[in-house]
Amino acid sequence: MPSQTRISLLLSAALVLPGAAFAQDDVTTLQEVILSGGLTPVAEAGYGRAHTVIDAAEIAARGFATVQDALRAVPGLSLSSSGKSLTALRMRGSETSHVLVLVDGVKLAAGGDEYTLSGLETANIERIEVLRGPQSVYFGSNASAGVVNIITRKGEEGLHYGGAVEAGNGWGASAFVSQRGAQGGLFLGLAARDDRGFDVSDDAGGDKDGIDRRTLTFSGDYALSEDLTVGFAVRRSDETYGFDATGGYWDPVLNMWIDPADEAGYLVDSNDTSDRKETSGLVFAEYAMLEGRLTHRLSWQQSKLDQRFNNPMNSNSIGHSEALKYRASFGLDGAVDGADHVISLMIDRQRDTNTLQPGLDRESTSYAAEYRGRFDALSVQGGLRHDDNSVFPSANTWTAALSYDLNESLRLHVSAGKGVVNPAYAELYGGFGQVGNLGLNPEVNRGYDLGIEASFLDGRAVADLTYFNERLQDEITWTGVPGPDGSNYFNQTGRSTREGVELSGRFEATETLALGLSYTYLDARNPDASRELRRPRHELGLTAGLQTFGGRGNLGLDLRYVAGNWDTQYYGAYATAKLPDYWLANVSASYDVTDTLRLTGRVNNLFDKDYREVWGYATEGRTAWLGLEAKW
Repeated sequence: MPSQTRISLLLSAALVLPGAAFAQDDVTTLQEVILSGGLTPVAEAGYGRAHTVIDAAEIAARGFATVQDALRAVPGLSLSSSGKSLTALRMRGSETSHVLVLVDGVKLAAGGDEYTLSGLETANIERIEVLRGPQSVYFGSNASAGVVNIITRKGEEGLHYGGAVEAGNGWGASAFVSQRGAQGGLFLGLAARDDRGFDVSDDAGGDKDGIDRRTLTFSGDYALSEDLTVGFAVRRSDETYGFDATGGYWDPVLNMWIDPADEAGYLVDSNDTSDRKETSGLVFAEYAMLEGRLTHRLSWQQSKLDQRFNNPMNSNSIGHSEALKYRASFGLDGAVDGADHVISLMIDRQRDTNTLQPGLDRESTSYAAEYRGRFDALSVQGGLRHDDNSVFPSANTWTAALSYDLNESLRLHVSAGKGVVNPAYAELYGGFGQVGNLGLNPEVNRGYDLGIEASFLDGRAVADLTYFNERLQDEITWTGVPGPDGSNYFNQTGRSTREGVELSGRFEATETLALGLSYTYLDARNPDASRELRRPRHELGLTAGLQTFGGRGNLGLDLRYVAGNWDTQYYGAYATAKLPDYWLANVSASYDVTDTLRLTGRVNNLFDKDYREVWGYATEGRTAWLGLEAKW
């Protein structure tokens, strides 16, 4: 195996320990990792952008029950939760709407707005790809800071089935069945979780605000001939969650929201609930010509988010997005799958609708081109995109990246690009007491990063250090007091700056002990040099995994430290204040009772730490879970 591929595989398996018989079925060993980081799939070993891959084995080993839990361990990401049902994801100091979340390449932000993480489960996920830096050339608007692409399981050769159950502060269960042969296969996955949660308002005797969620995943592909393959993927989630209402009221005379006098009056224990239904899917056909040198892919995809509340004070909404995409790729020196030089062209037609603003549909037609080349130790990637928008001015974006193997143990990676984010429906048209601004400009992000990846001690230790620098023009900001034009949204004048350092590492200390490290330093500023909120200055993660009982058992420890985080207190003097720094500890364990049956356990917030990610919102205390997994 090339040394670069070995390095990439080690980085993407941050806590996976070798030797456990059960775990070996979950990971593809000694095979090259392929990313969805371009118009066509990209080999991780030559990918020039900073990225992280969390595979199914790592998810299981570290006890991640939800995607948001898994993402907290990734360099460059910061997550802030207002209870279990509302988690904002930011990348390199961006806004939530600047990070595009996908499942199997289909965006979840239906209706053109941002996607908020809720109870999105990790069951039946093959891996999570986190691609940092402007990605609008490949993925369009809302990918100006990066992309999180969740890849669901497709199944292995033959017939396989299994499931898992666990109980603790509620219960969870999942099951799957797959059949795969030489021409293709089918995968069906089911997941259910009733997490009782906790009282977000932290009132004495208050009700718990939990999540009850059900998800179905169904996918398949089939080779109709040697050159033509068709396939589909469908995902449906139904979720009901509880939350607590905020105090205060809307004053029609002053035309503004009046905040509560103190923290105790800010979050009021209530029995408010919301039903959230997510549907996404795609169908595709791929056709190869000229012995594989020219390939075509045609796909249609859609996503829908139906959000309804039991309290009429909240606004129900249905967002819908659909896209028709065509891509042609040509291998200049051979079949596309193995060529060193590939040129790709894409046409992308998208449409968004939202019931909050009926009749105000948004459409765009985009054209993109990419060149990808490999020259011995050097890999390069570059792309251009032009968006014709029905509502906004046309936009042009670009990207460039290179990866260079300095020697067998050192790799340099560099990337730069420009991304755009179109204003959301609420920002343009307002709603629920808010006044929109039809004069908003799209946000434009320009950024670059420079990193070096190194291996030591015959590959037992691997580290990656990346410096990033991004400049956001026309950042859209909400204000509680309407501005001179009467709206609650405006473009900031000047550039918002984000720069920092991302560090990740892994050390196989012994044959049974693996240690991991992740660290992010971030300085995110508004154009007036004030600090951006809910973007911690320091985030540190330390992991340890110990193999026990001759390889049948595993113990895992996760430590996380967060410091330098600021947020606004929406009560009293409406002050911006620093949140307390904190440490969190999570532990996980597993034991293979047989080759097909595994006992699992995990404890989150081991020391029952009281901390805050958002002012006014409590966080969950210590919880313990015990489970069983089986597969055949």
